[in-house]
Formats: sequence, C-alpha cells, structure tokens
Amino acid sequence: MKLLHLAVLSGVAALVALSVAGAAMGDSGGGDASPIYGVQVPDGYRKWALIAPAQEAAPLNELRAVVGNDLAIKAYQDSALPFPDGTVLVKLAWKHVQSPEFEPASIPGAATTVQVMVKDSSKYAATGGWGFGRFINGKAVDQAQHETCFACHQARVKNHDFVFTRYAP
Repeated sequence: MKLLHLAVLSGVAALVALSVAGAAMGDSGGGDASPIYGVQVPDGYRKWALIAPAQEAAPLNELRAVVGNDLAIKAYQDSALPFPDGTVLVKLAWKHVQSPEFEPASIPGAATTVQVMVKDSSKYAATGGWGFGRFINGKAVDQAQHETCFACHQARVKNHDFVFTRYAP
C-alpha cells in the first residue's frame, strides 16, 4: 500500500513539474501553433497592459487593441529599440460596430483575429528577430497568410524594429 501511495505521489509531482516548466516557457497549454514560426497565443495575454488602440478602415473595418508583456511595456516606456528578446506583442481585433445606445460611439462586434509577434533574435534571425502568428478562434491561419507577415513589416517599419504599433501614453 505504501508503494502504491508513493507511486501516485511521484506521478503527481512529475505532472506538477511539467506544468510549471511549461508555464515558465510560455507554453499556451498545447494550443495551435502558427505555421513557419511555431508561435502560439500566450497564456494570460488578456491581462497584459495596453500599448495602443487602433481602428482599421475598409475593407477590414475593425477595432483593434495591442497589448504587450512586461518586456514590451518597458521597452516602449524607455523608447528602447530594438525590442529585447522575450518581447511579446498581441493584437486583438473585432468588427467595428455602431453602438445601439449612442450613435456616435463604436463598440467591438465579433472577434476577427488574434495576431502575435514574439522577439527571439536567434530563432527568428531571418525575419528581423520576430516570429509571427495569426489566429482565428484559437486556430492558426494557413501558411500563405503567414508568408506575408515579415515582408509587410520589412517594407514599412524596418526602422522601428519591424513593429507598426507606437505607444499610446
């Protein structure tokens, strides 16, 4: 009986250790990974600090918010470029809807995408140090869409460490 009890405790301890290790590495609990980059939606991102809101005009017609982990927020506050390895930026997007209660106001409608950028200069050296992910309902979009990420960032914001979003103080 003691051996069975010890075996069960050992198994539980091993599961706890694996869970803690996964959380420390930013494991999103086995979520879908983006093609090409292997980026996942990070756990707890909805609790991160706001970097900036945005509005996307037609044809997307979206309201957006970019949030960042602690490294991202510190880099923005310190105006530090390039962003340090470990920086994670997440863009949330919703359909832009007119408020039914107050006509001049807008409210978020249906969620459209969650987009993720992860800074790792070694792992993503070929793409300016950034890995990209686009997700709809928690599932990564196809590879063809991910192939366009870096090209657009490189063409337009190379001088800002390939990041479009500016900090809204």
